[in-house]
Amino acid sequence: MVHESDIIDSLKDVEDPEMKLSVIELGLIYGIRVEENDDGTHAEIDMTLTSPGCPVAPEIMAAVHRSALATEGVESVHVNLTFSPPWDPRVHASEDAQMDLGIF
Repeated sequence: MVHESDIIDSLKDVEDPEMKLSVIELGLIYGIRVEENDDGTHAEIDMTLTSPGCPVAPEIMAAVHRSALATEGVESVHVNLTFSPPWDPRVHASEDAQMDLGIF
């Protein structure tokens, strides 16, 4: 059985190419749902970007999709892009990422 934590582990290597920090550390992943169905294990990932006009949005979303799909036991993945709530590094980013971003 695949757990949310397994997918989170796979996503830790996906970096925002502009910020050079993991999408997990930045808090860009808002939610992960693992569903078992007749076709196997499916993951629904809700994510956001650092800004709605992010020029590398397709690249980041594709990397999230590829990494989640590479998780052992996951047969399919869908990445949902949302801007609600808007990403705020003071709220969503980890303490380490906040330090790297110069937010105290």
